[in-house]
Amino acid sequence: MSLIIEQNRSLREFNTFGVEASSAYFAEAHDDQQIGEALAQAQHLGVPLLILGGGSNLVLTANVNALVLRMASRGIRVIEDDGERVVIEAEAGEPWHPFVLHSLGLGLCGLENLSLIPGTVGAAPIQNVGAYGVEIKDVFAGLTALDRQTGRLVEFDLQACQFGYRDSLFKRQAGRYIILRVRFALQRTANLKLEYGPLRQWLVQHAIQSPTPMDVSRAVCAIRSEKLPDPRQLGNAGSFFKNPLVSAALADGLRQRFADLVAFAQDDGQVKLAAGWLIERAGWKGYRRGDVGVHRLQALVLVNYGQATGRQILQLAEDIQADVAEQFGVQLEIEPNII
Repeated sequence: MSLIIEQNRSLREFNTFGVEASSAYFAEAHDDQQIGEALAQAQHLGVPLLILGGGSNLVLTANVNALVLRMASRGIRVIEDDGERVVIEAEAGEPWHPFVLHSLGLGLCGLENLSLIPGTVGAAPIQNVGAYGVEIKDVFAGLTALDRQTGRLVEFDLQACQFGYRDSLFKRQAGRYIILRVRFALQRTANLKLEYGPLRQWLVQHAIQSPTPMDVSRAVCAIRSEKLPDPRQLGNAGSFFKNPLVSAALADGLRQRFADLVAFAQDDGQVKLAAGWLIERAGWKGYRRGDVGVHRLQALVLVNYGQATGRQILQLAEDIQADVAEQFGVQLEIEPNII
């Protein structure tokens, strides 16, 4: 099927902040051939090609003079199975949470802690998304991407992706690669990650002594639903700031001032601080400025109460960054992509 290109398409329904912005051109790619067509069309039209997944890690600050290509490819398949280790491959356009549920339905363990994360399979490696003690890199088996510089397909293993905390090669070389499909190494025997305190508490409260992967998924969904607003009801992009890594000396100094500082020592000697704690302690939790604000239950989440613009969201984020830097000497890094 040939690629269908629309002009002046509203992107409001394609970003979870619900920000109104339009793209000069818009299309959806259902397979590799249509992605190739989109690259050729963008060149013919003289505009950049912007890849869009679930729109859950995005702040649109203006109309987009580009061909916006929404990844709409679908397909999930098992490609290796030795009876214990199972490699499952999913197309980039597959919605993430339904894919997690599909893997659990196959009796596979590994993705349960990553339940209810918005977005698509193809976007997950870019951020090395993580939650409740598990990151993409922990279950990653490989991916196939199109190198826009050479026009060739490239296979990436774990090392080649250069995963870091909410980071990867694909984020650092933004725009070069189009991720087509991703592979995950999952297990039939459960090896549950239950180190996260609220996760253990939820299981205890529900009298679950021997949890299954599905139990963990339900717990994660319940905890996320309590802490994070549903973008369908209140526009947001989830956690807006990364948890900052600071020196042990800075962390020690902050502990002397704030006994309740939330901090986690890292293997390299640095200390990871809870960005949500910093923002809340700075007084921003529940703050509202017109139609943009900080969520009343989770200080890490900026929200659109209706008609906020991307510029208004970004301005609030920058004000929070400046205040946290002044009060604590810590620089917060914005997590979503700003366009």
